[in-house]
Amino acid sequence: MADALQAVAGRRGWIISDGKAGHEAQARGVAEALSLDVEFKRVAPATPWSWLSPWGPVAPSERFGSDASPFHPPWPDFAFAIGRLTIPYIRRLKQMVGLGTYSVILLDPKVSPRTADLFWVPEHDKLRGPNVVTTLTGPHTFSASRLAELRSRLPADIAALPSPRVAVLLGGPNGDYRYTPPRVAHLVSALQSLGALGAGLLITASRRTPPEITAFVREQMAWQPHLFWDGEGDNPYPQYLAQADAFVVPADSINMTGEPCATGKPIYVFEPEGGSPKFARFHEALRRHGATRPLPARFARLESWSYPPLDAGPVIAAEIARRWAKRRQMLGNR
Repeated sequence: MADALQAVAGRRGWIISDGKAGHEAQARGVAEALSLDVEFKRVAPATPWSWLSPWGPVAPSERFGSDASPFHPPWPDFAFAIGRLTIPYIRRLKQMVGLGTYSVILLDPKVSPRTADLFWVPEHDKLRGPNVVTTLTGPHTFSASRLAELRSRLPADIAALPSPRVAVLLGGPNGDYRYTPPRVAHLVSALQSLGALGAGLLITASRRTPPEITAFVREQMAWQPHLFWDGEGDNPYPQYLAQADAFVVPADSINMTGEPCATGKPIYVFEPEGGSPKFARFHEALRRHGATRPLPARFARLESWSYPPLDAGPVIAAEIARRWAKRRQMLGNR
């Protein structure tokens, strides 16, 4: 396997992106684990082509494959697509280049398995097949080496907080979860009890956190030892992830729950009202792994536990490299 990864390192890769930060982070995590020389190809198809995605073609006006298009030779050794708007582009690439580019679709856009050479989906999704790879959590850019490098540079504002330090990642309502007043009160009660125990809190809101919830949590935590990032200035999230001794995460976000699992540190999951079978499968798997526990309404003490860190990027990368090397051998190492 090491030989396959070594053979991939430094080769050219495209990440076909819809511009969503979460999607790009997942694709970048796999590409970095492969040590590829990556170029982003961001797409924003006009209507009606966007409506037809992921099943329709690339708009003829984009002149895919010509010098007038961002998609032209020299073709990459690897190409990744994530998000439904990107699928027509990787389908067209595969049609034009064939075995010359190893194509990977991240997440399940509900298209034919012939659309790409390999699919990756998280285990809680139901897609399975001979060209499907699954992992418990999603890929990201927080490798063990990056976390170690971040830990070596402790920012002064975090150093000034008392220990233990707990990173609090605020989510927001979606199609499955609702942030009702009783559930928000549960969250705030838990955070206040952590502060009363002497913990320093590293709190960050997400793009989905409603402004009124951000404001309410900030007001309720005013007298607790904490830092609070509300979207202004540089995002401290990487340092929060690296420096925290424990985490409080929202059940409504797969990424915000999965990324802290790379640390091997305790994770408490806050459950808004609602849920879905898909989220239930994901959270049950993390509990079985030993990574997470439910967030209590009030902490009598902050528990400590550990588990094998979860980092999907190297796992997915190793499988891509293995399959690519096998195909390359069949083609005569071209």
